[in-house]
Amino acid sequence: MDLGEKQIIKMQIRDGFIAGSPIVVGYLPIAIAYGVLAKQAGLSLLELTGMSLFVFAGAAQFMGAGMIGLGVSATEIIIATFVLNLRHFVMSLSFINQIKQYAMKWKFFLSLGLTDETFSVSSIYKKQVNQKNGYFFYGTIMLASYLSWVFGSFLGGILGDVIPEKLTQSMGVALYAMFIGLLIPSVRKYGRIAIISLSAMLINYLVSPYIGQGWGIVAGTILGACVGIFVLEEEKV
Repeated sequence: MDLGEKQIIKMQIRDGFIAGSPIVVGYLPIAIAYGVLAKQAGLSLLELTGMSLFVFAGAAQFMGAGMIGLGVSATEIIIATFVLNLRHFVMSLSFINQIKQYAMKWKFFLSLGLTDETFSVSSIYKKQVNQKNGYFFYGTIMLASYLSWVFGSFLGGILGDVIPEKLTQSMGVALYAMFIGLLIPSVRKYGRIAIISLSAMLINYLVSPYIGQGWGIVAGTILGACVGIFVLEEEKV
């Protein structure tokens, strides 16, 4: 590797960190809130940090920690998080198509770091694909976001034993804020998506007393998605 190539790699890493810095700043407070809530739900510092290390899925981790706190079975948690994260299949296919000229090892590594936020930012910077060593640019976005999430989770787990209980309970709003933050832009762009969301909430509310909160989330997610099939078809007409 010559000096010129090293400079290019450094430039790609620098630009990737700059592009990913808004994600890093945004992840820290949410990850801290997750760590506090997971600690409150009964997870140890090792468990909640390990979840961030191996799962790295904000909404799913919030939901999983909440379901653990409610005493929901492992089967319900696994199915609910699987359904919630099905969107990652679509995002991965889209991103892999964007970086189709990269070697398989880079496709594998970069796809592991995909979240709603890293996918959105990476999709904006498409010209880096054709630049030399452009995979360092995308890799820096993924890695910086991942490390900020893990560090924030660890910090939240520590703070969970320090900050007052009333304050930790109020941080539960972070879960709803995250989902609302993801939902509102979609609703503003496609108004009928509100129908999907309301259908999922209504189904969850109606069936949870009979089948439990865990399965209620699963049913609401799956049936709400089925409603979305017809709603989005009507939107295209």
